[in-house]
Amino acid sequence: MSAHIDVLADPKPPRSSLVAQRLPRWFIWATLVGSMVVSTIIVFVLSGSMTAALALTGVLWIVSATGLSWWYEGARWGKNTLLTVSIFCAFAIVMVPLASLVWMVLVHGLERFGIDFLMTTMRGATDENGGMYHGIVGTLEITGIATLISVPLGIMTAIFLVEYDGGWLAKVVTFLVDVMTGIPSIVAGLFAYSVFLIVMGPRFQAGIIGAVALSVLMTPVVVRSVEEMLKLVPHELREASYALGVPKWRTIIAVVLRTAIAGITTGVMIAIARVIGETAPLLITVGLPMKANTDPFHGSMATLPVLVYDQYARGGSAAMERAWAGALTLIIIVMLLNIIARLVSYFFSPRGGR
Repeated sequence: MSAHIDVLADPKPPRSSLVAQRLPRWFIWATLVGSMVVSTIIVFVLSGSMTAALALTGVLWIVSATGLSWWYEGARWGKNTLLTVSIFCAFAIVMVPLASLVWMVLVHGLERFGIDFLMTTMRGATDENGGMYHGIVGTLEITGIATLISVPLGIMTAIFLVEYDGGWLAKVVTFLVDVMTGIPSIVAGLFAYSVFLIVMGPRFQAGIIGAVALSVLMTPVVVRSVEEMLKLVPHELREASYALGVPKWRTIIAVVLRTAIAGITTGVMIAIARVIGETAPLLITVGLPMKANTDPFHGSMATLPVLVYDQYARGGSAAMERAWAGALTLIIIVMLLNIIARLVSYFFSPRGGR
């Protein structure tokens, strides 16, 4: 009877062992700060480098956070903390070369980057002037034409592989797409140049040849990415559309593609980023003129990657400054294209936050 009264007097249930003795969430970051302080002191005493300090910080962070969690929270949460801190360290290691690359391009590229650099060509250039306007025009035109060729082909091929029962033909197409994904870029350039050599004759260079070479590289990337996005669309959406009497072609356009538009846009941007910096196929197919050419069907066209390669190969302080500024321009173009793609996926996606 007394035990029954004690239970009624204390209505609070016992705490579960899964949530008992938990450290606050900020303890991981507290151990990181402590590890940074200790490693900085040790490296300062030993006159080490910043790289050694960062490496020692990572090791001390993993050991201290895991040890504290294991001792206070138990083995289960200690293993969780070990994996969490290890993931953060892996992310930091991956970000180091990316951040250093962007910083290096910014520092060296801003020395020559400006309005004059963007609006002038290399025709009659000296050490004090000369820009890459012709390269920007050529890069945008050639990449744009390659996108117009690759995106419709890639999307329709992916629709055939996912939405239609292609049988043995679908298996052959899938195999060929896998093979095309891994071909070197120089092979694509030689293929496009050979095709136009047969059709147009020798010594024919034009932007369209470079666009065809880039489309050979872009198409398998578009096919693979769009195919995976279409597979993620639930079959219930298709069945609901069919139940309402909507034909298959309209279901694909209005339901399937509309649902997967965000992933499709991301895949297209990955394909563009894959080819916009290619140098070897464009060096073969479009050449390296020193003036602007806006006609992609006649005459050589300059592109940013080829111009950057040419300036780097020339050497000298002025040429190196132009090379770094060209690399910075290429990064800015890719960034702007990504922003445009995000806007497209936001406004056209059915879950665009509206």
